[in-house]
Amino acid sequence: MRAIVFTDYRYLAVAPLVAALAPANLWAANDLLSEGKRVYEYYCYQCHGYGGDARTLATTYLDPRPRDFTAADPERLDTETMRRAVRRGRPGTAMKGFTRILDEQAVRAVVAYIRHQFMSGEQSDFRYHTGDNGWPDHERYEAAAPFATGETPLDTAWEDLDPRQRSGKRLYLSACISCHDRARTRDPGPAWEPRAVSYPRRHYSHRSAAVDTISAASPYHLHDRPVSVAGAGPALRRGEALYLENCAFCHAADGTGRNWIGSFLQPLPRDLTGARVKAMDREALARAIRRGLPGTTMPAWDDVLTDRQIDDLVSYVMRAFGEVGTRGGREGSARLGAAPKNALSWRRQPVE
Repeated sequence: MRAIVFTDYRYLAVAPLVAALAPANLWAANDLLSEGKRVYEYYCYQCHGYGGDARTLATTYLDPRPRDFTAADPERLDTETMRRAVRRGRPGTAMKGFTRILDEQAVRAVVAYIRHQFMSGEQSDFRYHTGDNGWPDHERYEAAAPFATGETPLDTAWEDLDPRQRSGKRLYLSACISCHDRARTRDPGPAWEPRAVSYPRRHYSHRSAAVDTISAASPYHLHDRPVSVAGAGPALRRGEALYLENCAFCHAADGTGRNWIGSFLQPLPRDLTGARVKAMDREALARAIRRGLPGTTMPAWDDVLTDRQIDDLVSYVMRAFGEVGTRGGREGSARLGAAPKNALSWRRQPVE
């Protein structure tokens, strides 16, 4: 049998695979790459990209940037170095170690997939927006591509765009901006936030610095405590579940809107424990839920929730946040729950 000699260094990346591709090992090699693809697309693509070129939204926020495998030299970046990086991570970077998540077989599989798919020099036409990745008929988004890639500045005046570009801009703003939110602009505008988003610590004591420092790191956690209604009937329990699953993300579990997300929205979410909400009747509150509030991040829920669900939600909001802090054993009285160990632990399954 004639020996194979590799004189082109780009083939060193796939040499082990070629040796494995004898008929007896063909299925094993295919299984290895298939497993590697599954691991890569679950754990790695967010930073390194489906195409291995690290052109992702996450990359724009990371320094140093994740490795671009398509530009890596397979001779200098050897297989064992890559396996070690997957196992242990890379200190000083966002690359974490996966030794407690992936077994040795998975580590070998994902490295083999990366070297075969991105470092062999033979996969330059790899595409992310495919049917397999959840993008069937992606060509229909073609008009939006110039805004996603930065070819056309997003702040180009509408009157300066032709009909196709105007259509593409609308499509970009409605369908693409969630992932491609770093579009190019001619004028980025001021970088200042119009209001203060943080304030100096009050009552800080160096004598209890360890405790104070830890508590200062998570002030929003205080508002992730749900308000339970003692002696609640089925309607209030359904309303509580609906609130925690759909509303607490912005309004906070305790209704104040002072959780992590709520504190950074403009305008701020309505404080459901405030006098303005307490002064609303059931009809006004239900109408706000059903129709939303223009000019705010409060969406309309009439196409999401049924009339019964909205009624249950109104009952919970009015009872829970209208009586926060009350004491006594009256049926249906509201009481602030204990702080959860996990900030998301108040999330629960909807009550049927």
